Amino acid sequence: MLRENNSPNAIPEAENCNQLKSQNNTPPLSRSLLWLITIAAGWTVANNYYNQPLLGIMGQSLNVAQDQISQVAMITQIGFALGLLFIVPLGDKIQRKKLIIFAFFGMVISLLAMAIANSLPWLLVASFLIGFTSVVPQLLVPLAAELATPQRQSSAIGMVMSGLLLGILLSRVVSGIVGDLWGWRTMYYLAASWMVILAIMLFYYLPNIPPNFKGSYSSLMKSIVNLTISQPVLRLAAFRGAMGFAGFSAFWTAIVFHLEQPPFNAGSTIAGAFGLVGAIGALAAATVGKISRKIHPNHIILGAIGIMIFSWITLYIGAYYYIGLILGVILLDLGLQSMHIMNQSTFFALNIGAGNRLNTVYMFSYFVGGSTGTFLASKAWKYAQWDGVVFVGFLFTLIGLIAHLYYTKLKQKC
Repeated sequence: MLRENNSPNAIPEAENCNQLKSQNNTPPLSRSLLWLITIAAGWTVANNYYNQPLLGIMGQSLNVAQDQISQVAMITQIGFALGLLFIVPLGDKIQRKKLIIFAFFGMVISLLAMAIANSLPWLLVASFLIGFTSVVPQLLVPLAAELATPQRQSSAIGMVMSGLLLGILLSRVVSGIVGDLWGWRTMYYLAASWMVILAIMLFYYLPNIPPNFKGSYSSLMKSIVNLTISQPVLRLAAFRGAMGFAGFSAFWTAIVFHLEQPPFNAGSTIAGAFGLVGAIGALAAATVGKISRKIHPNHIILGAIGIMIFSWITLYIGAYYYIGLILGVILLDLGLQSMHIMNQSTFFALNIGAGNRLNTVYMFSYFVGGSTGTFLASKAWKYAQWDGVVFVGFLFTLIGLIAHLYYTKLKQKC
């Protein structure tokens, strides 16, 4: 299971990422371009998460029950996972700048469709399309990794991923406030206008990078399977990521319903504000890329999973106190983001000239885990309220820990 696949279908390994850059004549990663990529990643991924603090008022406006309206979050993540599977691999086949601008066009249309939705089926279709088209961040992360020097690769990935997670977290703050003040539809009109602005900026400043895959689309998709089979490091990273994000999504699906109940009796603004609190953990995790130069990635990942397990214990014990929830969400975000950065660093370091496809496998698994966590959290909330949700999150994290320890022990024996 742990041996590399040497079949003719396996992806050949390049000597190093500098070789790949010289082949593609790609420009270096400047500080200003890295900031633009980071901002774009966070701002775009936010589209997938505006709905979470708004689920309560969405359900009220459309007269839909809580367990039904929670499908909006799940369907969005399913759409995102399928977008990762079918759109992101094209980043290795066609010019990424053109692909990114095309995706922005789809995002604007989908967000406007969401804003005018007047029934649950319409809402679900629009949510799916928002997720399907909002895959730009997963084109930008491999781009940053490809343009960065080997010495700066982990820190560049860490910066972009911190921007991405901040986008996820702060999106809830923004949508919670906008939802309380002007209604949930206004949030999606605003998001559509922001995507137009971002598309213009990226059109002018993103470099034109030639693709590195010359085969057909079907052979491109087959190569994804070959990568999954031949790279055990990728498989483990994908599984760990899926388990971590499943628990994370379970928390964010249910927190708005938990805060609506006594003793909190809070609205969408307070639920969204927890995203701002979680940003503390996300920012702290940005230093992981630098730490990885001194500490083995497996040890960092083990510590990150341990932090997530402790966060679930905190969220259970402090379930009815703001301080308990605040500490829990900070730890959860810190642990997940740290693991996420190191997961991606481990497979991007393979340097096999297939960054978008490697990221496709990882992020597809990541969001399948997220949609599974969302689904199970909605069921757990229906039957066991907050205790059930915490159990779901803890169980996913524990499974990730077992897989990590088992693989590490197996690798040491080899």
